[in-house]
Amino acid sequence: MGVSLKDVAQRAGVSVKTVSNVVNDFPHVTPGTRARVQQAIDDLGYRPNLSARHLRKGRTGIIALAVPELGNPYFAEVAGAVIDAAVRHEHTVLLDHTAGRREQEVLVSQGFRSHVIDGLILSPIELENEDLAGRPDGPPMVLLGEREYDAPYDHIAIDNVAAARTAVRHLLDLGRRRVAFLGARHESARQPAHLRLRGWRAEMASYGIDPPESLVVATDGYGRHDGAAAMAAVLDRGERPDAVFAYNDMVAVGAMRTLYERGLRVPEDVAVVGFDDIEEGRYGAVSLTTIAPDKAAIAELAVECLVARIAAPPGEPPAPRRVHPPYRLMVRESTRLRRG
Repeated sequence: MGVSLKDVAQRAGVSVKTVSNVVNDFPHVTPGTRARVQQAIDDLGYRPNLSARHLRKGRTGIIALAVPELGNPYFAEVAGAVIDAAVRHEHTVLLDHTAGRREQEVLVSQGFRSHVIDGLILSPIELENEDLAGRPDGPPMVLLGEREYDAPYDHIAIDNVAAARTAVRHLLDLGRRRVAFLGARHESARQPAHLRLRGWRAEMASYGIDPPESLVVATDGYGRHDGAAAMAAVLDRGERPDAVFAYNDMVAVGAMRTLYERGLRVPEDVAVVGFDDIEEGRYGAVSLTTIAPDKAAIAELAVECLVARIAAPPGEPPAPRRVHPPYRLMVRESTRLRRG
């Protein structure tokens, strides 16, 4: 049998109501009583029944996280951070995988599984503004990721243009001038790839550089093979960049493989910067310089926003927030000449 509130109350010499007030962190409990109850909780190993607590409030205690690709290390790391943040807020996370397909993102955003979740954190790739405009009433939703939207939802995303400019500035400050961009896309200008390309153009222009369009390569996806193929395409055009800014770390890793196969050294011949700071990039033969979003902050902000909406009185939701979590440039061997 598990330890009950009654057991804790008897151990602490207080009423069950007092124990309940301490467990739920209600005020009007004296510090001495609170300490005595907490000691009894610790001694007996009492654990609150979170399911019962949520059900009393008409909730399930479950939030959903929908990401484009669980196999992508960045999304896997973000998912882990969201789960950790949700645990701190006494919620369980249900993971969903949209494969970055618009129809699946629409299905998830418009209430799929709404009967089992209290709220949704969605990281969309193809979802459009009109899809959000037609969203029916249902569990609250928080948007995650760098695609831009004009919609009344909390949106947690780093500033892609500023982050891209930081990455390119680092390369230009090293004296590199022919900086290729790998990972452009042909779709909506609101996608992260376009925002990062915009940052690349802006920073190059600020140094008085007008790079040829042949240094920009569009990719079908953002995997290692896409980066390898994109790097090969630049070299096969007869271009010889002295630096690469890749859409993400996996594209950068693929690009470095092609450079190695073509007999070019990183960073001596070509410096490389990625984006996302995935674990793989830290442990290659040449560790990867990258833009590192604060994944823990992204996750905590997303969960905080969602929990606040779940707890809000009916008809009184908080004002939508647009939050830019911090990021930093992690300088490693792919841009830092090694000595010796």
